[in-house]
Amino acid sequence: MPPAKKEVRPSSRGGRARTPAFVKNLRGVKNWKETSEWLEWRGIEDIECITPDQAGVARGKMMPSKKFTSNTSLALPSAVFMMTISGGYPENGNGFSYPEDDGDLKLMPDLSTLSVVPWETDPTAQVICDLVHQDGRSVEFTPRNVLKRVVAAYEKRGLRPVVAPEIEFYLVRKNPDPDYPLVPPVGRSGRPIGGGAGYSIAGVNEFDELIDDIYHFSESQGLEIDTLIHEEGAGQLEINLRHGDPVELADQVFLFKRTIREAALKHETYATFMAKPIQGQPGSAMHIHQSIIDRKTGKNIFSNPDGGETEAFGHFIGGMQKHVPNALVMFAPYVNSYRRLTQAASAPVNTKWGYDNRTVAFRVPRSDPAGRRLENRIPSSDANPYLALAASLACGLIGMSKQIAPDAPMLTTANEDAIDLPRSLLEAVDLFEADEDLKDLLGHSFAATYAAIKRAEFETFMEVISPWEREYLLLNV
Repeated sequence: MPPAKKEVRPSSRGGRARTPAFVKNLRGVKNWKETSEWLEWRGIEDIECITPDQAGVARGKMMPSKKFTSNTSLALPSAVFMMTISGGYPENGNGFSYPEDDGDLKLMPDLSTLSVVPWETDPTAQVICDLVHQDGRSVEFTPRNVLKRVVAAYEKRGLRPVVAPEIEFYLVRKNPDPDYPLVPPVGRSGRPIGGGAGYSIAGVNEFDELIDDIYHFSESQGLEIDTLIHEEGAGQLEINLRHGDPVELADQVFLFKRTIREAALKHETYATFMAKPIQGQPGSAMHIHQSIIDRKTGKNIFSNPDGGETEAFGHFIGGMQKHVPNALVMFAPYVNSYRRLTQAASAPVNTKWGYDNRTVAFRVPRSDPAGRRLENRIPSSDANPYLALAASLACGLIGMSKQIAPDAPMLTTANEDAIDLPRSLLEAVDLFEADEDLKDLLGHSFAATYAAIKRAEFETFMEVISPWEREYLLLNV
């Protein structure tokens, strides 16, 4: 949905002394000397060294800050990045096999991501890490490295991708027993939140104190919220981030998810990024706006000097139309994701594109020529942001490289036609494994690992008997 209604507010706390330059923002620290100064100025006692696994869950190690700055070697088992969302592991087969040594992978802190952990009572910092083999080679199958691989493919062509994610999520009442359905929370009015509150300022204000904490936590970490709105669902919110470098924006989404969950827990509420958490309510998406810049000229390659669209723009769209269905398993990674991708859920279930048309998968928002971009409206909010951005940019790059022509733009409602996308997780995995162009760009080691994890997760899901089966099959068949 378009940008929103509630501006980012400065901290309501009292005035502060002037902050040294190296503590001002997420990308402020550049070397170990500045890191030591940053930690000392903040009085940091502990460091969380974190990295996203295939699901986007933060994995890592915690240590005293003095040990962190002493150049201590950090490592994680490679099996961490072959784990399913339920904690299991896939079987060998279908091109996947565990490495013979199954050794540790080294955590390499990206010091530019150093930031405080504002919800901790003791002074604590966090830093996002990359993974390398013991000999220093980049680990192909870890999510942050997958995105870096795609960005590097653009750089080889003299291009720089720019993205802006929009993340939807629900606030729900605490739900300790997973057998019970999720229900909307009670806001400050004392009444349960209802649906149909799209763009409602009153809907946002129902959670005013929680949102204040989201703002404060975000400011402390150097995270920049562009706008925040209440979406259509009951207790459903959307945060839009400012456009920028794909890796930096993926880092921000990674940290934002963590931040929002922590702020919600502080107020005895859950924040969930499930694609379809509540039956009868809209699903949650992670829309991705994308444009491409020529590194030499700094110009948007989607626009001609006269302001018209370029062939590259059409080819980017063509690549999205052809390859996004094959990459869907990275945009809709769980069985629950496909509950959102139905005609009844108001989500785009087609491969059409159009101008300012929210019923198509690929929307061209209104903008001036310099801001021309394509919005991918298919990804769910449950997607790993690194992998969703990598897949989306990869599809567009393949389109430009192979000069794939797009269909004609859709001028009417698109969601009333047949569904163009895979209808299940296994179908999506099959399409993913068959797309050699995607695997070449994303990395064959990653593709085999990711597909194996998704097959294993599906088998785990099939072990569960649902209420629908007990309702309609128990006494009728």
